Amino acid sequence: MKNIYTQLFDLLQKKKPIALGTIIETKGSSPQVPGASAIFSADGLVAGTLGGGWLEADAQKRVLAALKKRETLLCEFSLNADINAGEGAICGGYIHILIDARPEAHRDTFRDVVQSIDSRRSGALATFISKTSGERVELFRNWIDVKDTSSGESGALLSVFQEEIDHAMSTGKPALLKTEKEISPAGVGDTSLFLEPIFPLPQLVIAGAGHIGQVLAHIGSLLSFEVTVIDDRPEFANREKLPEADHIIVNDIGMAMHDFPTSLDTYIVIVTRGHQQDAEALRHVIASDAAYIGMIGSKRKIALMRSKFIEKGWATAGLFDHVHAPIGIEIHSETVEEIAISIAAQLVQARSSMKDKTKDSK
Repeated sequence: MKNIYTQLFDLLQKKKPIALGTIIETKGSSPQVPGASAIFSADGLVAGTLGGGWLEADAQKRVLAALKKRETLLCEFSLNADINAGEGAICGGYIHILIDARPEAHRDTFRDVVQSIDSRRSGALATFISKTSGERVELFRNWIDVKDTSSGESGALLSVFQEEIDHAMSTGKPALLKTEKEISPAGVGDTSLFLEPIFPLPQLVIAGAGHIGQVLAHIGSLLSFEVTVIDDRPEFANREKLPEADHIIVNDIGMAMHDFPTSLDTYIVIVTRGHQQDAEALRHVIASDAAYIGMIGSKRKIALMRSKFIEKGWATAGLFDHVHAPIGIEIHSETVEEIAISIAAQLVQARSSMKDKTKDSK
C-alpha cells in the first residue's frame, strides 16, 4: 500500500489538478481523527478518506468548489445532526478540515516526504496555516527529517517547536499549535501550525506467491502494510498475480530472505510451496530482529522442524518458540481466503502489541 503522500506526489508528477483534504482538529466524537487525509480530483474521491458517509460527501462538495476556484480553505463541519435526520452524522461535536486546492505549490516539500518514506525515514510534515479572510487561508509547508532538524530552513524555522515535534513523534499523534507573528512564515498573527508525524509503513514480507500468499498480499495492502512477496517461480511472482504488492522479488527464496534487511518494523510470513522451502526461508530469518515471524504447517511438521533446527544449531528452543507456527489465529479456517484472514488477524494483533511496547519504552 502506498502512503497518501506518495499517491499525492505521483498525481502531482502527472500534473493532474487535485486537492488534498486533511482533518486537523476534532471536538467530540468524530468518524476520523486528526491527520486523516483524502485526495480529490474534479471527478471526486481519488484516495484516502475523511470518514465516509455524510461528512465526506459534504466535504467533497466543498473541495470541488475550492478546486474550481483554486482556493485553499479551512472549513468547519458540524457533527450535531439529529438522529432522525437521515444520513446526517450524529457523532456530536465539530471537525476542521484543511482543503489545499493548490498542492502543486508545495511539490518540493511533498517530494522530500516521499524520499524519506522511500528511504524508510520518519519525520514530521509541518504546515503553517495563516488565515486571510473568511475561510480562506495561506499555507507554508516544510518537511522535518527527525534525524536532522539543526540545519537548513526547517531547522531555523522550527527549532522553537522541538519539544512539540518530539512529543508528536513519540506519540504518533498530530498536533495543532498556535504560533506567534514573529515566527510565522507568512508574517501573519492568526497562524496555526499543524504537525503531522509520518512513519514508513510496516513491512510485510511474504515468502511464497502461491494462493495464500496472493490473497494475503491483497489483505496486507488493505491493512496498510508495505507488501513484499518473494518466490522463485516467475509464473506466480508477477504483477498479474500480485497487483497490490509493493515489491515482487523473483529469486531463490532462502537467498532472498537472507538478503532482505529486517527491522523491528518487519513482519514475516512463510507460506512457500513445500516444507523444504519453508525451512530454508525460516533458517535465514529466525535470528533476525523482525517483529513477527509466522510459518504455515501442521503441528507435526512444526515439531519435526523444531527438532532439526535445534539439532543443527540453527536456533535455540527459545528462539524457535518465538515463531508463530502453526501460523494464524484459530478460527477453524478451511479455505485459502479464511486461512489468509486468520494470518492477517494475527499480524494486526502483533502490530498493535508492538505499538504498545514502543509507547511503553518512551
